[in-house]
Amino acid sequence: MWFASGAGGRRLTVEITGKPDGVPIFLLHGTPGSRSGPKPRSGILYRYGIRLISYDRPGYGGSTPHPGRTVADAAEDIAAIAKDLDIYRFSVVGRSGGGPHALACAALLPDAVTRTAVLVGFARPDVPDLEWFSGMTDRNSRDFAAASDDRLMLAERLRAQAARTRRDPESLLTQLETDMTWPDRRVVRDLAIRRLIAQAYREALRGGPHGWIDDVLALRRDWGFNLSAITAPVRLWHGEQDNFAPVSHTMWLARQIRTAEVHVQPGAAHFGAVEILPEMLEWLSNW
Repeated sequence: MWFASGAGGRRLTVEITGKPDGVPIFLLHGTPGSRSGPKPRSGILYRYGIRLISYDRPGYGGSTPHPGRTVADAAEDIAAIAKDLDIYRFSVVGRSGGGPHALACAALLPDAVTRTAVLVGFARPDVPDLEWFSGMTDRNSRDFAAASDDRLMLAERLRAQAARTRRDPESLLTQLETDMTWPDRRVVRDLAIRRLIAQAYREALRGGPHGWIDDVLALRRDWGFNLSAITAPVRLWHGEQDNFAPVSHTMWLARQIRTAEVHVQPGAAHFGAVEILPEMLEWLSNW
């Protein structure tokens, strides 16, 4: 773990695993999440020839909060980390809430980003050709709707949930499990994966709910960039039975990004992104 400097002197907490001189790939965690989220073991990444770089978005884990941030601001933070590491070309992969942030890098850092993968990502808010909340769990719908309609209620609800998660990291996963479709329950009942997810939640929220709140707000306001600006290859993956970020969101993204290819996997859902990650990393490393 080490620290980079974001805009305005903010601290960004970074973790690097895999081959030190390998192909650089940035992994952007979900919402909520942290740099310690599930990823292949360092030895596996070394064999793949990958240098995997993950960091806590502002307000999560050890990174300084950045109130009012937009999705687009992630590109500036990743550019700052890449500069500190003397990296000039890299790929990016984002899971769930990290997906739009990965697309921001593809759009705003076209000379640096070679390939982008988005796993179970979200679409832009308030677009006329998508029912944004359709097929989404009631809990997710309430939180995202509150980001537009009642930010105070959103902050209070996530503050209480963050406090419970700090006391008992399993509590958030147990709560989510009540809403999961069967494919997700299968994934999270693997004890090793469950432990990694719970640890990532605990690290994400150890300083409070700031990152979680700002993530939800950022996803539901204007992202700050145009998807049409993306010119490098993009791979979009989604589990067909996802009810946290419905597959319709990825299909909408595919219609906006002319370089996108789409993979919808039957018999998979939201947490299937953990299992598909090694395959996506292999694709991202081939440039």
